[in-house]
Order: sequence, then structure tokens, then C-alpha cells
Amino acid sequence: MGYRHFSEMPVWRKGHEAVLLVYKLTSTFPDSERYGLTSQMRRAAVSITSNVAEAFGRQTSKDKVRFYLHARGSCFEVQSQSHVARDVDYLAAGDFAKLNQDLGGIIHVLNKIMKTLN
Repeated sequence: MGYRHFSEMPVWRKGHEAVLLVYKLTSTFPDSERYGLTSQMRRAAVSITSNVAEAFGRQTSKDKVRFYLHARGSCFEVQSQSHVARDVDYLAAGDFAKLNQDLGGIIHVLNKIMKTLN
């Protein structure tokens, strides 16, 4: 594919969009969640793009796959946390659905990348 920078990768771009969405959605959470669910979701979301960038900088396929697996795990982490946020009425059904659809798309692309590398 020949990307010169990780930010050119479509999966990183989709991940970045998800990070921005998580930041937007969590900005409406109660102040009491600042160091709880808000922080957890934001850190996990940022971890998606951080691990894609880390994978980009690795030399071997085995190393790359390891970081793509971390990115995928972070997607699942945000999905799990979004269930909590929805169930305690911090996330509206539509926002929940949009976030999980976006994350599912990222997971799908990461799976394809890892399959290609293996």
C-alpha cells in the first residue's frame, strides 16, 4: 500500500474519527464521571489510533500484528464501556449505535489487515 505516514492509513483515519466522536459524546457525561467512565472511554479510544501508529512503525509482520491486536482490543473495550454508558442513560440509543457501528467497521478492517500480514 505504500503509506508514508500512519495518518494516511484509512484505518487510522477511521479510528481518529471514532476518537473525536468519543470525546464529543463523553463531554456530555456528568462531572462525577470525569475520572471514571469519561476517562476510561477516552483513553481506550485514543489507544486505538496509538496502536495503529505503533504498528505502522514496526518492522516485522509479527510485531505489526501484535499492535493491531491491541488496537482491536481497545475497540472492544470502548464498545463494552459504551454499553455501560447507554445503560446508565449517558448515551442516547442513536449515539450508541453510531459509535458501535464505527468501531465494528474498524475491527473489520483490522481483522483484514492482520489476515493479510499472517
